[in-house]
Amino acid sequence: MLNIVLFGPPGAGKGTQSTRLLEKYGLVHLSTGDILRAEMNAGTALGLQAKALIEKGELVPDEVVIGMIDNKISSSANKNGFIFDGFPRTTPQAKALDVVLTNKGTGISCMLSLEVPEEELITRLLGRGAVSGRADDQDQNTIINRIKVYNEQTLPLKDYYKAQGKYVAIEGVGTVDSIFESLCEAIDGVSA
Repeated sequence: MLNIVLFGPPGAGKGTQSTRLLEKYGLVHLSTGDILRAEMNAGTALGLQAKALIEKGELVPDEVVIGMIDNKISSSANKNGFIFDGFPRTTPQAKALDVVLTNKGTGISCMLSLEVPEEELITRLLGRGAVSGRADDQDQNTIINRIKVYNEQTLPLKDYYKAQGKYVAIEGVGTVDSIFESLCEAIDGVSA
């Protein structure tokens, strides 16, 4: 199984690239953002709780996210693997994901980290917010807080995957095609 953590700050291009990677490698997309937005749109209790946190740029509690991921993996058996987009966000989540995957007889193949400067992230997110209508992408202070939370809580994941020899840095600025080619080269190197 090919299991990829697609990593990077908000606005790094994870969603854009994961769509292309899914098609090329026949993987299942596991985006906690998509799962949470579906819950929010459905107006569930979990969705309302998540919405309040997300709109402030904060993270949803680990046990909620991990439970959703475990359920999604179980319901997607017999696939080529998964792209984890926006998950794990913290080292405890990464450790919990390792347990979930180990219990299913697999593990993380690599972490591909899209590296993008902060100024570019802010520009991208404000642009996305103008088109999508997403409240968390329309306010620069919320965006700056999201990047701060990422730097404090999520960025340490690099060290976790570096220690396992699974971390690969990818230049996240350039054309969509050139970034995609870099991602594919890294994946092909891991799966070879």
